[in-house]
Amino acid sequence: MISSKSSIHVEPHIRESNYIRDLVFGFGDGVNTSLGIIAGVGGAIIAADIVILAALIGMFTGAKAMAVQNYLAVKSQRQILESEIKREKFEIENTPEKERQEIELIYKSKGFEGADLKSVVDKITSNKEVWLKTMLTEELGLNLEILGNPLKGALVMFGSFLLGGILPILPYFVVKFGLMSSSTAIIIAILISITSSFIVGAIKARIAQMSIIKGGIEMAALGTGIALVGYGIGAELARLGIVTVQ
Repeated sequence: MISSKSSIHVEPHIRESNYIRDLVFGFGDGVNTSLGIIAGVGGAIIAADIVILAALIGMFTGAKAMAVQNYLAVKSQRQILESEIKREKFEIENTPEKERQEIELIYKSKGFEGADLKSVVDKITSNKEVWLKTMLTEELGLNLEILGNPLKGALVMFGSFLLGGILPILPYFVVKFGLMSSSTAIIIAILISITSSFIVGAIKARIAQMSIIKGGIEMAALGTGIALVGYGIGAELARLGIVTVQ
């Protein structure tokens, strides 16, 4: 005989989906941010040291900004949800009949009636923890667990941004030691961005249950577009003599 506990289907990945989102968006933003800086500064044919310095500053600044924004956003959402939880707890304790009627209406709309409806309502309202969770999910559509931890989300965003951001910078470390030209480094950085952006876009599309190919191409095209705009701006500034070239 199979116990009821062993027959429960658990999907823990749903609770971790927010961290996957942070990882994907942080990595993608890091790649595109660094590439935009490298293409813009490198387009002016400025020394490799300056390109690396500018990209690293942009990378760490962007990572910090994204992490802080993610932390504040998740924390604010959790505070809103926690206030709703407190309100529902108060109503269950002080106006139980009204809350019971709301449970009845919810399950009546799902097709329950008569003895079945009463049985479901009695079962739910016999346990205040179950009652509260039911009100939050069925009435308000809230789930505190899905939001995740603000600090953990911020750290994931920070780390993934740095991981993505360092990739387009790597070719310029080779340039610094005289093993590659700046123009070759830009091309390699763009190729790295296109490849990694395609992978990130495909993962995002997979999470959203969309076309992996379409999602990858869309993300890669946006990354390449940033590089071309940045390169054009840098090259034009150099042509006008606003910045000093090598």
